[in-house]
Amino acid sequence: MKPIIAPSILAADFANIQSEIEMLNQSQAEWIHIDVMDGLFVPNISFGFPILEAVHKHATKTLDVHLMIADPGRYITQFKNAGADVITVHAEACTHMHRNIQQIKDLGVKAGVALNPHTPIQVLENVIEELDLVLIMSVNPGFGGQKFIQNTYRKVKETKQLIEAAGSKTLIEIDGGVNQENAAMLLQSGADVLVAGSFVFSSPDPIKTISSLKEVVY
Repeated sequence: MKPIIAPSILAADFANIQSEIEMLNQSQAEWIHIDVMDGLFVPNISFGFPILEAVHKHATKTLDVHLMIADPGRYITQFKNAGADVITVHAEACTHMHRNIQQIKDLGVKAGVALNPHTPIQVLENVIEELDLVLIMSVNPGFGGQKFIQNTYRKVKETKQLIEAAGSKTLIEIDGGVNQENAAMLLQSGADVLVAGSFVFSSPDPIKTISSLKEVVY
């Protein structure tokens, strides 16, 4: 099975966002990853509803919205209305994680939970059957272009074991520092979705780079 490639527009050229989205539409990427940061849960601010609405206007791919924000339940309906097809919240930001998952699913959107590098996968034991997606952060959240954390491989394997033990069809997504060098081992470990930002948008030929990730042998 070939991986789902989800380029992160955090690394895109925002002065030419329409052309960037149209480029992704023509590529082999299935998803477009949208990192929303509030400057509170993470030490950076990215973008909110107007940008998502603009992306949604031009995109023909699944919009994969990653909420790196505090108390995400306040805004889930608004993100759905702005065009999100997948909404992922952080376990560390959710006082009532099960409630937030149900909130997302009740809107007819796929629900994901993200884990920071220090967070053990055991926090998902009681909700794994409810999830469409587990997002493993392979860098500390907040900034693009960071170095990949090697412990991610072990964490992906543990997550895969948890999913299989529950008889779930939950996908595993990796976000942070993904490139041609680590993609094969991530897929061998059990990953299904690869987020790539700087690796795609900083390359001379983003469409070719996306294709190369899609064709990784593992």
